[in-house]
Parts: sequence; structure tokens; C-alpha cells
Amino acid sequence: MADTRLIHGFHAVTAKLRHAAEDVKEIYLAEDRKDGRSRDLLKLAEAHNVRVIPMSMARLDGLAGGESHQGVVAKVDARQRYLTLDDVLDGLTEPPLLLVLDSITDPHNLGACLRVADGAGAHAVVAPKDKAVGLNATAIKVASGAADTVPYITVTNLARSLREMQERGIWTLGAAGEATKDIYAIDQTGPTAWVLGAEGDGLRRLTRETCDELARIPMHGAVESLNVSVASGVCLFEARRQRQAKK
Repeated sequence: MADTRLIHGFHAVTAKLRHAAEDVKEIYLAEDRKDGRSRDLLKLAEAHNVRVIPMSMARLDGLAGGESHQGVVAKVDARQRYLTLDDVLDGLTEPPLLLVLDSITDPHNLGACLRVADGAGAHAVVAPKDKAVGLNATAIKVASGAADTVPYITVTNLARSLREMQERGIWTLGAAGEATKDIYAIDQTGPTAWVLGAEGDGLRRLTRETCDELARIPMHGAVESLNVSVASGVCLFEARRQRQAKK
């Protein structure tokens, strides 16, 4: 079991089958599910020669550790394919658009950020190895398949990685509520990396100081900040909007 891990939920399991079926060892499906969604999953598993094992909901509950699993759990290869930021950047045909997450410890936030990154067409999500949640089963489920479509790159030293991005001509923008300039006043049509911290704590000092520029999301109501996944969406989709407008 050391080389495998469990993922759960229809989006996560289906996405893994579609994008990396060779990593799926076997699937456990609720024995009483006979609906269209389960039939589609069975067909997809059969097409990729992946065994599906009927299982009681009680046993699935145990495998998922109490998380909502929708009646499906899969055993997959735990070994992540090693991918560097250079691997991603060297294969691009448009200016890079990256999401950098500083100290995000909630797996639901990470999963939602991955989903947002996929929707906005970001080329990768970058995060530190330490003091961050990592890509666990909950994050993968919340990502609804985006964990298999958006490269998730972990780095040892985030500030150093930001400097490496800058050396490659990527403008690093830190989201900060106290910034004087708002995100709509900044040209994001070139190579851009949005850097966001956890709600409440924000960016760490060294991360903040390393960014090329800080920008704020203008807030018009009573609340002072947004959830990191919502803020990621605002920033990334503004970059995408500017790029579309420039064409």
C-alpha cells in the first residue's frame, strides 16, 4: 500500500481514468448503485481494463476516512510524476500564466484553487512543500478532475522559485489588500504569475518582498478579504480577459 493512495468521488476517479488510466489499480463502487453515472464509470473502467469491485457503503466510508465519496473510491499509484516548472514553461506556445500559492493549509481551498486554475487556463499551480497541505484525497476530490489537468508543482524554497520565474521574464504579482494599485490597473497580457496567500494571514514577508509588484482586489462591501480560491479566480480571469481583449 506504500506505493498507492486512495482517491474518491466521481469527478476525481473519472478524471484519473481519462488522463492517467495506467495509474488506477482498482475501483471500489457502491454495490447498490445502478444509476447512469455508475454505469458510465463502469464502461470507462472496462475500456481501460481496470477492475471494479462492488463494495458496501460502510466499507467505502471506512476507506474514505469519513469524507463524502459519492459511492466510489479508487486505489491509484501514489508516485507523482516529477515535473519541474521549466518542463511546463518550455512547452508553452503563449505567455505563461501561473498561480503561486503561499502556505495554503486547507485541502478544500487547494482543490478549489486547482479547479479555478483549470477554468482560467493557468499553466501550472506552484506551492511550497512545507507549511502547505499538499495534494491529498480531499483536495483531489474538490478539484473535480483539475488535479489531473493542471500541473501541481511543489518547490523547496518559494522565494527562490519566484526569483527563477523573474529570470525567465515572468512578472510576479502578489495579491495584497494594502496595495495601492488594483488588479485592473496592471497589464497582465505578458508572462504573469499571481501569488496568493491564505485568507487572513496573506503572503509571508519574504514572499511579499520578492514579488515584482503588489496589487489589491477592490472590495466594495463590508468584508475585507475573499477566500483564496475566489481571489485566485478574480485574478486569473482578469489576466485571461486582458489577453482575449488584446487579440
